[in-house]
Amino acid sequence: MDIIQKVNDEILTPIVILLFALATGYFLFGVMKFVGNLDNETEMEAGKRHMVWGIVAIAIMVGVFGILNL
Repeated sequence: MDIIQKVNDEILTPIVILLFALATGYFLFGVMKFVGNLDNETEMEAGKRHMVWGIVAIAIMVGVFGILNL
């Protein structure tokens, strides 16, 4: 059981934190794209899609982090 905990602490947790940070960055990119292009409907839609997928990725990473800490 010690090796599983070590793999979790040394490998999986940092990967999940990195992916969480990337998902947050993707969401914020969508927010900037949405706000920066209020006059362009197609770019606003692209920003909305980025925000939705960023939220989905954040939710998945929170779930994975919860499962790893069980």
